[in-house]
Amino acid sequence: MSEAHRPPRPDRDGGRKKMTEVYNFTVDPESLEGDFVAYTVDHLFGDVWSRPGLSVPERRFVTIGVLAAFGRSELLEVQFQAALENGELREDQVRELVIHLAHYVGWPLATGVDRAAEKVIAQRRKKLEGGDQS
Repeated sequence: MSEAHRPPRPDRDGGRKKMTEVYNFTVDPESLEGDFVAYTVDHLFGDVWSRPGLSVPERRFVTIGVLAAFGRSELLEVQFQAALENGELREDQVRELVIHLAHYVGWPLATGVDRAAEKVIAQRRKKLEGGDQS
């Protein structure tokens, strides 16, 4: 990647720290081709997710609603997993969120939301019960 196209790095370390707080993992933009991940770490996490005014759980709820509306169940899995791991939501709250969203995004989209939620809950329970050593 050419240095001329590299996005600004106002606070790469802060972006990686916030990404870890939000998702329990981070990526190194220098290890990947293209500028997309650099913008994700530097701007989305270093700037947007780090802004005052909304907490991480509040931002996550908004993100879950948007992903549900777009039918992005694979990305909802990441959100539900992080919300459960970070103690932002309990399993019963994830399920309640699915029911609530169904009435706003519609039943067809909500079936994907439900599949993502139940998949994450089942994986989490298996891991907590010691059935997954990974």
